[in-house]
Amino acid sequence: MSSQDIATFLEAQAAELDASENTLLAYARDLKDFLGWLGTTKQTMLAAERGDIERYLIDLDTAGMSHATRARRLSAIRQFYRFAFEENWRTDNPAINIKGPKREKRLPKTLTEDEVDRLLVASGQAGRGAEQVRNRCLMELLYATGMRVTELVSLPVSSARGNPRMLLVRGKGGKERMVPLSPLARETLMDWLTLRDEMEDALKAQNGGGGSKYLFPSRGKTGFLTRHRFYGLIKEIAVAAGVSPGKVTPHTLRHAFATHLLARGADLRTIQTLLGHADVATTEIYTHVLDERLKELVLEHHPLAKDAS
Repeated sequence: MSSQDIATFLEAQAAELDASENTLLAYARDLKDFLGWLGTTKQTMLAAERGDIERYLIDLDTAGMSHATRARRLSAIRQFYRFAFEENWRTDNPAINIKGPKREKRLPKTLTEDEVDRLLVASGQAGRGAEQVRNRCLMELLYATGMRVTELVSLPVSSARGNPRMLLVRGKGGKERMVPLSPLARETLMDWLTLRDEMEDALKAQNGGGGSKYLFPSRGKTGFLTRHRFYGLIKEIAVAAGVSPGKVTPHTLRHAFATHLLARGADLRTIQTLLGHADVATTEIYTHVLDERLKELVLEHHPLAKDAS
């Protein structure tokens, strides 16, 4: 087993499963770490047995690695050995029956409806000129649809043409889904699209070229606003809105979208579809968020829960 074998596996993941760049980078890091560990035991990956993998996981635990890290590394190893078996690199799969550490179930951070309202208002005041319109559009779309941040910033401009009532979103693994737009989200989208097209036309007149294919264009390598830039932007908006920036991320708005829908009566299957979750079990975490909120409300407002004066 060599780094070239890992590269072959990664190429197959990209070609056959349309794995994202982040997923491929994570697989590469985790498999190279396992390969390095095997090297200390004079063992190769293609000759490794179940016991080798289990000892590797024990060493990770001893080194203080988190449940999440150990589970992710075992997942990468499983994927590799499944590929090795299918490609006839091996006649067996040594990782197939290994049970990994269960990930600690942590409730996602979310925001109240009032906090979201303040963020939306502040977003229309962040930046200068066109940036204010763009930033309000970004935030309105994020909260109205529950999109992942990568899905949002990489939206093609063609998806916004014709004042659509729904957007076609390309999610993980290339899976497509439709997400509805609220009237306010549609309004801010049309405002930004008009301004964006004017700026693109001016750039084409000045420099030539065909213009950007993205709704939120950027001069950077990707051609669209990066996740990193949007992450910093949402922190600035949080400060302006008087909301703790420590609890505000693009993903927090996604959680708020799901939690607020569930609180207002939407069913889990609908929310699963809107979020693009492959398994409804992933969506069920939001029921626990509501359970925690209900406990807080009881402890805060029930007369028997108050301290005796």
